[in-house]
Amino acid sequence: MTDYVIIVDEQNKEIGTEEKMKAHEEGLLHRAFSIVIYNSKGEMLLQKRAATKYHSQNLWSNACCSHPRPNERLEDAARRRLNEELGLECKLQKAFSFIYRADVGIGLIEHEYDFVFISYTDAYPKENKVEVAEYKWMDKLSIKQDVKQNPEDYTSWFRILFENLK
Repeated sequence: MTDYVIIVDEQNKEIGTEEKMKAHEEGLLHRAFSIVIYNSKGEMLLQKRAATKYHSQNLWSNACCSHPRPNERLEDAARRRLNEELGLECKLQKAFSFIYRADVGIGLIEHEYDFVFISYTDAYPKENKVEVAEYKWMDKLSIKQDVKQNPEDYTSWFRILFENLK
């Protein structure tokens, strides 16, 4: 089954759909989401992307990120992917959005209108090994220090997203 993404303009107005890989090869702006999860200690859930991912393999990132399918509500897509990747069901609250463009190697460009959702849970993830190599909980100060010292260990969108978290 071919995956499609929703192509948007800089105001998030839908202007079409495109096959996911072609959108990344051409650097087309498309709708995406990122989920940030905290536990009751204030630690953030990070996932290390699986080696089998089509880009940004083995890099640390926020709990979950993906794309809504055509005709799928953003919130429904976020809940679906959170469950598929980490086996979690959490109440999601839309926090902010941003646009970024980054060369992620192997001829692919991430150009996303990214909506960030925040959630809270103390549940233990049940990672899908096809999607997630491992996960860990870290406090924000430790993340900030590690991103500064080792930016190459983190996804491009996570570094931007993290700077904008309150």
